[in-house]
Amino acid sequence: MGASLIPERHPLLLAKEIATLDYFSGGRFLFGVGAGWHKEETEIMGGNFAHRWTQTREAIEAMKALWANEAAEYHGRYYDFPLVRSFPQPVQQPHPPIFLGGSAQQVFKRTVEYGNGWMPTRSTPELIKQGRAVLNELAVEAGRDPKSIEVMAYIAPADRTKLQALAEAGADAAVMLLAKESEAATLAELEQLAQQVL
Repeated sequence: MGASLIPERHPLLLAKEIATLDYFSGGRFLFGVGAGWHKEETEIMGGNFAHRWTQTREAIEAMKALWANEAAEYHGRYYDFPLVRSFPQPVQQPHPPIFLGGSAQQVFKRTVEYGNGWMPTRSTPELIKQGRAVLNELAVEAGRDPKSIEVMAYIAPADRTKLQALAEAGADAAVMLLAKESEAATLAELEQLAQQVL
């Protein structure tokens, strides 16, 4: 899992891709969401860079409707489609957990409004602690249980002490790199990593 740049993909197709991944993973897929940072890339792929987060929210709303219903329609500013069926349906209901990436101030508001969790990259205990405090405050203001929002440290170090510090700061989970870019992780390497961090 990483962050899918939502404005660069149509929600009808992306909903099917995510549901397929969730199906083949046995309901273990985590949906990392981003809006992109490269203006030219976003626009050449059909996104509206200036309003990419508004477009992202619409796409997520459309996908949630497709995942939760046998048939759904959506009529918005960026996406407009009639009543359609989308298969497969995800194993996780009503949908796979949605994690918003980034550390900009608005990401916390967006996470509380339509996400299941926050996924900052290259997290430090300080970043996690500050972000968790903001999320908790915004969740209470919105009438949402702060415990319903998960914090996942993305690209965390494979070090037990550092992982413990992230957990103490408020991280619920962590994603670690398993191998060097040029190598495939073997089962033995994965077992060794598990021993290091558990």
